[in-house]
Amino acid sequence: LLPLAARTSLAPVSVGNTPLLAVDRLGELLGLSALYVKDDGRNPSASLKDRASAIAVALAQENRLPVVATASTGNAAAALAGQSAAAGQDCVIFVPKGAPRAKIAQLLVYGSTVLTVDGSYDDAFDLCTAACKEFGWFNRNTGYNPFMTEGKKTVAFEIAEQLGDAQQGENASVFVAPDVVFVSVGDGCIIGGVHKGFKDLLALGWIKKMPRLYGVQSTGSAALYSAWRGDAEFPQLVQATTRADSISVNAPRDPIKALNAVRQTNGAFVAVPDEAILNAMLPLARLGGVFAEPAGAAAFAGLQQAVAQKLVQPDETIVVINTGSGLKDIDAAMQTTGEPMVIAPTLQAVKQSLGL
Repeated sequence: LLPLAARTSLAPVSVGNTPLLAVDRLGELLGLSALYVKDDGRNPSASLKDRASAIAVALAQENRLPVVATASTGNAAAALAGQSAAAGQDCVIFVPKGAPRAKIAQLLVYGSTVLTVDGSYDDAFDLCTAACKEFGWFNRNTGYNPFMTEGKKTVAFEIAEQLGDAQQGENASVFVAPDVVFVSVGDGCIIGGVHKGFKDLLALGWIKKMPRLYGVQSTGSAALYSAWRGDAEFPQLVQATTRADSISVNAPRDPIKALNAVRQTNGAFVAVPDEAILNAMLPLARLGGVFAEPAGAAAFAGLQQAVAQKLVQPDETIVVINTGSGLKDIDAAMQTTGEPMVIAPTLQAVKQSLGL
C-alpha cells in the first residue's frame, strides 16, 4: 500500500500509530454521542507531516539522491529535518520569514540547512521548486510530489483500524470507517491523503462506506472554501492573513485533490474566523486533553460551526484530526489564556489568590 521497495528504506524513527481518543466530554459539549480526536501532534516532530516526510526520505534514499528539499511554514520542514537526521540524509529547507521561532528551532537542532526567504510561503515554495530542478534534489513539496499523498493517507488507515478496535474489541481485526471526518486545509494535500486512504480501504473491501470529509479553512485563507462554494474547478489567488500559519496559503498547491475529497464524499468546506480557531484550542485541551496548534484547532472549530448549522447528526461517528501540537506555536496558546498569576511565596498569598 506504500510506494517503497522495502520497509527497511524508512528511517529508524517510529511515525504514526498516534492515538484515536474518545473525547466524551467534548462530545457532550456539542451534543454528539461518538466524537473522537486523532491526535497527530504526537508524531516524532509533533505533526501529521511526519507521515509524508518519512516517505520522502525513504524514496530519496532508494533513488540515491543527495539532497531532499521542501518549502514549509514549519511543520513539513520539521518533519523532513527529523526524518533526514535519523536517516543520515542531507536536506535543505526554505521557510518564509514569518514562520514561528519554535518551528525554526526544530530545524536547526536537527542540523538541516535552513534558508529563510524574505517573502511568503508561496515565494518559498516557488524558490524551492526551482532549486530542486536546478540542482537535481528530491522535491518533497506538497502538491508537487504525489508521493506525499501516499504518506498522509496512512492516517486514514489508522483511523479505520483504531475505530474498529474501539467498537469491536482489540482482537476483532475489523476496520470501521467513521461517518464524518474534519480536517484543516491549507494546500489541500492532507485532506487529499485522507480521501486516498479511505478510497484504498474501500477498494480492498476493508471498510463498507466512505466517510463524508469536511475541510476547514480560516476565513483569512479561504481559497478552497470559496472555490467549493462557487462550484469552481480551481481556486482563485487570495492574500492569506490567518493566524494559523500551517494553513496560511495564498495559492493552494493541491487544489484538485482537496476539492475532489469534499465533493466526491458529499462533504463540505467550512470557513471559520481566526477568533473561533484560537478559542477552539481551549475546549480541545481542557475537555479532550489535546494541545493543538491553531491549524489543528481549526478542525474542531469547523466541527463546532457544522454542529450549529446542523451539517452533522448527533448520533454520527465523527473524527477530528489534530494535525499539530500546540507546542509549535506557544504565542498563540498564550494569546488564548493570558499570563499566570504572580504571587508572593506565602500561604497567605495562596489563600488570597484562590479566594480561600
